[in-house]
Amino acid sequence: MTDTVAPAAAVSATSLPSRVRQFYALTKPRVVQLIVFCAVIGMLMATPGLPDLRLALAATAGIWLVAAAAAAFNCVVEQRVDARMARTAWRPTARGQLTNAQTLSFSAVLCAAGSALLYFAVNPLTMWLTFATFVGYAVVYTVVLKPMTPQNIVIGGASGAMPPVLGWAAIRGDVGHEALIMCLIIFLWTPPHFWALALYRAEDYRKSGLPMLPITHGAEFTRLHVFLYTLVLFAGALLPFVSGMSGVIYLVAALLLNAVFVGYGWQLWRNYSDPLARKTFRFSILYLSLLFAALLADHYVRPLL
Repeated sequence: MTDTVAPAAAVSATSLPSRVRQFYALTKPRVVQLIVFCAVIGMLMATPGLPDLRLALAATAGIWLVAAAAAAFNCVVEQRVDARMARTAWRPTARGQLTNAQTLSFSAVLCAAGSALLYFAVNPLTMWLTFATFVGYAVVYTVVLKPMTPQNIVIGGASGAMPPVLGWAAIRGDVGHEALIMCLIIFLWTPPHFWALALYRAEDYRKSGLPMLPITHGAEFTRLHVFLYTLVLFAGALLPFVSGMSGVIYLVAALLLNAVFVGYGWQLWRNYSDPLARKTFRFSILYLSLLFAALLADHYVRPLL
């Protein structure tokens, strides 16, 4: 009797942490971390000093919950696509470890909890903007745009660019031009970031059936557009300085970071290789983090000079 019960108890003891890890994986932690980071930058930029800690923590938690809910919903919609791609085949929905009902319930709970937190502990504007971002990413981008057009990344990038606006709205209760400038930078950053990934993952996307630009228009066309977008991004990244939102500290960082990004874009266009595309993709993440960190450093250091 004890011999048969003990193994069952052992399985039960190990299955709960495993299931928790599966649900956590649905939230796409690395993607959501970058979203929250950009939202926090928006919060810090919204006030000359430090924002109200209680408000900032509530906004951060609420935005994280809704972003995680959107990621989980995305896993349901794309489970068949994910199963065909080596990059995403490990996801619990793609492997059949979690059912659609479980994942949708998880997404709904996170979205409801995050929305309630934002509405009651932050302000209604932030809640509605965050919910609109959820709909833009989870429904408009994932369900409609992604399988329909190779410009999915460009159009859908609008929802992915919203985190600084959400952070700004949480602290100020409005949407200022400074928040929109930060949003524009992320919007312009998105195509070269994702197309660099699509270039070295082209075979994966071909198997998935998604109309990504390297599949529909070829690698050379995509490489040219990565380079052109790094140039447009360069101009957009100078707007904080031109508008008076930032000073010399940010300007120097923006010039250096964008020069490197344009350099990667040029090399991709003229001397492509998969390892170079990987480096470009990885640098693009570092680029956005350092650019916004420089914006924040300038925001706090400039008044002291």
